[in-house]
Amino acid sequence: MKTDKKNIRHLSLSELEDYFNHIGEKKFRTKQVYEWLWLKHAHSFEAMTNISKELRALLSDTFTLPALSVDATQYSEDGTVKSRFKTFDGHLVEGVLIPTEDRRTACVSSQIGCSLSCKFCATGYMERERNLDFDEIYDEVVLINQQSERIYEKKLTNIVFMGMGEPLLNYKNVLKAIEKISSPDGLGMSARRITVSTAGVAKMIKQLGDDKVRFKLALSLHAANDQKRHEIMPINDTNNIKSLIEALNYFYKQTENEITLEYILFHDFNDSLKDAEELVKIYRQVPADLVNIIEYNPIDNAAFEKPDDVTVEKFMKFLEKNKVNARLRKSRGKDIDAACGQLANKVGH
Repeated sequence: MKTDKKNIRHLSLSELEDYFNHIGEKKFRTKQVYEWLWLKHAHSFEAMTNISKELRALLSDTFTLPALSVDATQYSEDGTVKSRFKTFDGHLVEGVLIPTEDRRTACVSSQIGCSLSCKFCATGYMERERNLDFDEIYDEVVLINQQSERIYEKKLTNIVFMGMGEPLLNYKNVLKAIEKISSPDGLGMSARRITVSTAGVAKMIKQLGDDKVRFKLALSLHAANDQKRHEIMPINDTNNIKSLIEALNYFYKQTENEITLEYILFHDFNDSLKDAEELVKIYRQVPADLVNIIEYNPIDNAAFEKPDDVTVEKFMKFLEKNKVNARLRKSRGKDIDAACGQLANKVGH
């Protein structure tokens, strides 16, 4: 259903003020409505109860207020919660709440599907339908935060852009969403508690540096030489490891923000000591605080397997011996396909 009505959340505060001024409404209406949209998370004009019925009707006639809704939810034995969200135009996208002792992290998506076709990731086998708008990304965080408060009686502590899609290919919306999430007018969350994970778009990593962003950056490396990386991540053709090392150094020079390298271990592919040695070489060339070694989570379409515990231990010990700050990240939510690389809208009801 096409409409020429504008999404009210796409208006800036001053544009909203101009509108109320134009229709002869008092100035304080702007603040009231803006609070409903961003602080009180109203998902309809009807919900704006301290505004007259007439004005609510006028707003409804003039603007749209599309919002995400929870379409289905799954609960893992380990406390992880996966939600499938529905957009106003009927698309589905997933987000995950990951609780630990001291953190509650929202893993959010930035696109519906993905165009990068990484061979080990379920989302990579889907078409990219469209980018999520900044207000839709904001809704994901709001809805996951509400789940956290309901289930764990505590707010979110961290946000990671590690869900469906490549955040740096939806650059403007991701940055605008983070601006809203960290604004006192929105969720008031520190940008330092937000991590954006990229498959490696060198040009856009540099752009993040130029934009002096305050959030953390994670690079999905997953192979420590170009030949292997090209096999599993086609984006490496245009963004090879050398260009990514250069981009990460540029980003750090501009922002001094924390950088993490992500590395999934695949059985007999990138788990040998020679692979570990190549990873050490890359680590020494970038200002990374941490290397996250990740358990591989099997998906239907890919033939990869995870290595056995002995291989993982040898790999970790080699990194430790070479003074790499590495951490083995255990997967959460595997029993509901909510773990790293498993998001593909396979939610049961």
